[in-house]
Amino acid sequence: MLKNLLLALFVLMNTSLIAQMPAGVSGRAGAMGGGNMNIGRFYGKIVDGKTNKGIEAASVQLIQSKFDTLTKKRKDTIVAGMLTDKRGEFAFESLAIAASYKLKVTAIGFKAIEQKVAFEMKMGGGDMSRALAGVDKDLGNIAMEADAQVLEGVTVTANKPLYSASIDRKVFNVEKNLNSAGGTAVDVMKNVPSVQVDLDGNVTLRNASPQIFVDGRPTTLTLEQIPADAIASIEVITNPSAKYDASGGTSGILNIVLKKNKKVGYSGNLRAGIDMRARPNLGGDFNVRQGKVNLFANANYGMRKSISNGETERTSLFDNPNTFLKQYDESVSKGFFSFGRLGADYFIDNRNTLSGSINLVRGEFKPYTTSDIFVDTLASSGTATSNSIRNSNTVGSFRNLGTTLGFKHNFAKPGKELTADLNFNQSKNENNNKIVNDIYPKLGSDEGYRQFIQLLNGAGTNKFFTVQTDFVNPLSENAKIEMGLRAQFRSVDSRNDIFQQLPNGTIVPIPQLSSKYENTDNVYAAYTSFSNKYKKLGYQLGLRIESSEYEGTVYSTKTDGKDSIQTFSNNFPISLFPSAFFTYDLGNQQDLQLSYTRRVNRPNFFQLFPFTDYSDSLNLSRGNPNLIPEFTSSFELGYQKITEKNNSFLATYYLKYTENLITRVQQKENNPVTGDEVLVNTYTNANSSIVTGLELTSKFAVKKWWDLTGNLNLFTSKINIDDPSVTEQDNIYSYFIKLNNTFKLPKNFTVQLSGEYTSKTILPPGGSGGGGGRFGGGGMMWGGPGNTAQGYVRPNYFVDLSVRYEFLKNRAASITLSWSDIFRTRISDQHSESQFFIQDSRRRRDPQFFRLQFAWRFGKFDTSIFKRKNIRGEMQNMQNMNEGVQF
Repeated sequence: MLKNLLLALFVLMNTSLIAQMPAGVSGRAGAMGGGNMNIGRFYGKIVDGKTNKGIEAASVQLIQSKFDTLTKKRKDTIVAGMLTDKRGEFAFESLAIAASYKLKVTAIGFKAIEQKVAFEMKMGGGDMSRALAGVDKDLGNIAMEADAQVLEGVTVTANKPLYSASIDRKVFNVEKNLNSAGGTAVDVMKNVPSVQVDLDGNVTLRNASPQIFVDGRPTTLTLEQIPADAIASIEVITNPSAKYDASGGTSGILNIVLKKNKKVGYSGNLRAGIDMRARPNLGGDFNVRQGKVNLFANANYGMRKSISNGETERTSLFDNPNTFLKQYDESVSKGFFSFGRLGADYFIDNRNTLSGSINLVRGEFKPYTTSDIFVDTLASSGTATSNSIRNSNTVGSFRNLGTTLGFKHNFAKPGKELTADLNFNQSKNENNNKIVNDIYPKLGSDEGYRQFIQLLNGAGTNKFFTVQTDFVNPLSENAKIEMGLRAQFRSVDSRNDIFQQLPNGTIVPIPQLSSKYENTDNVYAAYTSFSNKYKKLGYQLGLRIESSEYEGTVYSTKTDGKDSIQTFSNNFPISLFPSAFFTYDLGNQQDLQLSYTRRVNRPNFFQLFPFTDYSDSLNLSRGNPNLIPEFTSSFELGYQKITEKNNSFLATYYLKYTENLITRVQQKENNPVTGDEVLVNTYTNANSSIVTGLELTSKFAVKKWWDLTGNLNLFTSKINIDDPSVTEQDNIYSYFIKLNNTFKLPKNFTVQLSGEYTSKTILPPGGSGGGGGRFGGGGMMWGGPGNTAQGYVRPNYFVDLSVRYEFLKNRAASITLSWSDIFRTRISDQHSESQFFIQDSRRRRDPQFFRLQFAWRFGKFDTSIFKRKNIRGEMQNMQNMNEGVQF
């Protein structure tokens, strides 16, 4: 009673506040704070106006007007100075970004130049990661004989909020999220607007599986393999432009931006934590930049123990006679994962940068699942019952290697740049599973007892390589053209060997159920886009061209004992993917947005290969080589408004129409070994589907000490299937609401209270979705077929609470206590049915989970770490060189 009352007050209070808040969206006007943060950098090149060659040994001085306490007047003071190198280049670092400067350049034989330079404090669409990148100000080529030119301003902000939005994405600042401290990317996603996470860590974006990117590129990492403390921000891109891969179907992209610092000096963070099951985690970040080199590193180690339980009731309608099954499951999964990242930036000169990094991930999981299965035969002549106990013991491991190499060239023209990068990811996994079935044909009696032991040995490798280049060229103040090329190469090989252990201990292979398969798929793409602004109307038009090809081979053994090799391939012709984005400025910091994109979802190898997977006897699956890609047209219409104090409101109506939707269905057939009738999950192309929805997102400063972010998503979907054997799913109107409260309390305490409620929702048409499964499994084996187009999830909700205390000088250290699912209400309750079965299942995992985390940050923004210099003496010499010059 108490928890229901508290929940009701929580939802009522936040809903009321959302209804009363002024409209606005984060984005164009960020809160300015932090004073004169010394993180700015000016750089450029001094050239001869006639030959355009660099001038060596030109004197470059940066001058700032400061208040003189003796004369009580303002006085021009040289704050930095240097001589250009042999290329004519110069750079000043560790500058106050809120100050105004004058740049003075002198050289023998040339006319002196003096011009104003500054970091302009304005927002750029709410993308804080982009805004911070603006502290590196390129002053361009400065010709000695020409007058100074007025240069573009820099978009910066000194304080990143928890959430911000721009025209094409929403950005969630992970460093501000207390609930995910010490966790993984799965814990981060729980608080991200528009995103939902199920019990096993599968992520959906607007009820469909998104593409997972890391630092703007696809990855083979799962979300559970990325520690939350290594993440800087999450970018939610619901309608990607032509610049991005067209894959992803009805959903968008979740881009995970990892931490990387380019500030001069050194900085870092050390952390350690422990959860309620005495599982520790350790980690740290370190960054150092000196001269032409910037080094960054991250390491994390965490242990896990997850406990889940549930029950399933299923009436099978295809058996003769029909049967009723009731199954109780309990799963305990133990394991660990380690994550390491090392990288460097080499600044060849002011305009050319070479970057590289390597990621190493390793882990192990050991889930143990016990299933108590009761079967009642619904025979007209009487009732026959049986009972079996199923124990599944798995030992699995995974490894991942990821490398990136990138090059960036900045032209003298501000904003004009050329980038190229190579990305390689390779993941390996091994799984050994022993399943023991104790079968009691007569309930309450050992008569007819028998034991069946099955052994599963599996392994696989996934290699993913991409090469990409992008070119950006501003044509005028508002016009810009972008273009790029991309090639993607993926290869997958996997094997599953199935054995039976006889009562005498002899292990016998079952080649008919074992399989080995290999496949490769390649995608080639090119894109271009043009953006401009006409009065109050801004627009971006883009076109992406893609072609793809794949081929696969399945090695198996037929029932007659002969080996079988099946090969299949397909080449998808060149497809066009147009995109269009429009914004209209309504004035008073509000605007309208309209966008259209076309995307594709190609069937993956597991959906294509025609071999039945018997590794889970309760959940058989097979691909369909006749599948074709599904194409989705997406429309979004949005309104955003920013009010005073950076309060914000964003409303978006979206519609997605998909042709040839890939969806799961069941087929009845005989097991080739036992001869029993079984259900096999497979895939088919539905005629089409339509998803529509209205999403409202708002950030509101209730008080100076209380910030509230709310996200409400109302949606419905309809699937049309031209197959008389498949019953169409009824149309369901659904919604979910997320509320995130941050309270800044006295004595350096911060409290974060967040909650989510989801109404009755249709099962995702493609299954439970991807996006990176939960580490260590837990409850992986379930009685009955997987999700299909027929079914729904019953309403559920949960509330999380975190408290952080900061201490030491400048709040350098903190202790965070997080408590997830505090009311023990987070339950997966699903109903599914077809002409073959009716099933209800309920699951709960890790309710009321505690985690305690300690963190300590350190650093110093120092331009001379390894080689100490007398900066003050150098500045005095520079001033003496210019004695007598009046400013």
